[in-house]
Amino acid sequence: MLKPLNDQVVLEKEETTGETTTSSGIVLTNDKEDRQVIAKVLAVGPGKLTDGSREPMSVKVGERVVFKSYASTDVTLDDTTYMVVKESDILAVVEA
Repeated sequence: MLKPLNDQVVLEKEETTGETTTSSGIVLTNDKEDRQVIAKVLAVGPGKLTDGSREPMSVKVGERVVFKSYASTDVTLDDTTYMVVKESDILAVVEA
């Protein structure tokens, strides 16, 4: 598993098909850029170091979040792909 540093967050992307079926059965596919990018938070860093103290992280392990898809760094370990993003690239927490 990855241990993020500073204000980095490790995410695991939720599987999405990018397809929508209309009531008449027509399958509409979405371009990659149009898909919602939702992932589960697997690990968070200790927070950004500012003036000698750590700023608390605003996301927690286990939360589902929406993030900027182009801002992630993909890392593959043991056949599993993880994404590492800065906390500032997380746009929202998905509440149940």
